Amino acid sequence: MNLRKKKNLAAKTFNVGKDRIAFVKSALKDIGEAIAKRDLNDLRAEGAIIVKNKKGRTKNLKKKKKKSTGNIRKKVNKRKQEYVIITRKLRKYVADLKKKEELSREEVIEIRKKIRNRNFKSKANLKQYVEGLKK
Repeated sequence: MNLRKKKNLAAKTFNVGKDRIAFVKSALKDIGEAIAKRDLNDLRAEGAIIVKNKKGRTKNLKKKKKKSTGNIRKKVNKRKQEYVIITRKLRKYVADLKKKEELSREEVIEIRKKIRNRNFKSKANLKQYVEGLKK
């Protein structure tokens, strides 16, 4: 007698897995005749259906995420963003002056070093410096 469907029904009825359902061999005929969940509950009360205990860990503890240095994500520093914007702007201006041949290669290298060291606050400041070089 195939009792696979009865085992599935019992598992659903008792909210456990199929592996935890065990049938008593002497009551297999009664179990085969059971149709409704109520019949299965009665058979469990009589002891014809046994629900086995859980094996192993019953509770999986959730790991707490530690905030170590590698897990902290911050937005890019505002000062760094400003630095990148102004540096790109000034370097582009210097490249244009070099293309127009208003500055020599050595002057360009010197100015780029100063841009990197944040000696110029703005493009206007750089323009002032370049005019001073021309004189």
